[in-house]
Amino acid sequence: MAQKGFIEPGEKPRRFYETVSVAEAADGWQVLLDGRPPRSSRGLALKTPTHLLAELAAAEWQAQVQHIDLATMHATRLAYTALEAVPSARESVAEQIVLYAGNDLLCYPAEGPEGLRTRQAAAWEPLLARARDDLGIALEPSRGILHRDQPAQALDAVRRHALSADDFTLSGLAFGVPLFGSAVLTLGLWRGWFGGEEAFALSRIDETWQEAQWGIDEEAAERTARLQAEARMLEAWFRGLDAPPVSPA
Repeated sequence: MAQKGFIEPGEKPRRFYETVSVAEAADGWQVLLDGRPPRSSRGLALKTPTHLLAELAAAEWQAQVQHIDLATMHATRLAYTALEAVPSARESVAEQIVLYAGNDLLCYPAEGPEGLRTRQAAAWEPLLARARDDLGIALEPSRGILHRDQPAQALDAVRRHALSADDFTLSGLAFGVPLFGSAVLTLGLWRGWFGGEEAFALSRIDETWQEAQWGIDEEAAERTARLQAEARMLEAWFRGLDAPPVSPA
């Protein structure tokens, strides 16, 4: 029999706290469990720069029932990433975002059928134009499935936008690009062009088309719902970072 407190491989830790709260700290806001901050494997307290972002992470801790499932706690994990990993690796994180821009989903519309091509063009071409006009990111669509190298100036502009972001925003951008397969959609969500659900829908025009033709199975529907929830969380993450400071009552 396992000793008390020992966690078997693959076993989720039990919820060990009663209350979840948020409190102002010296340089931000802390999540507190029974009055104490949860800490990362490196011993860092869970801290965010804004009250709303701390509330977002706190809600994840409150939502845990008998066991703690960190895989569902995206804001908490993003906060620890911003605190621990990003500060010493900003350039490499930015390069990951640039890499996605170099293969951006919006630059690879389907070759057919015509209805799908029309739908993608109507949704994606205005976004590519807006990225060019508003952000200076002039990506060039491919004609077909073969890779097309993007202009160096466009990739440099993506890099500048990424490196201009603070560590918490940069963490969100790095989370978004694989979720959407697109630097343009991720930057657009950050800039408030659309919400998380719309960004997710824009990234899934092909899949939505196929589902309309052939249906969708339960496993695929569950995965879609899970990713959609991540997109909503990312919207809340960016909006929470833009929030003005909140003074404690």
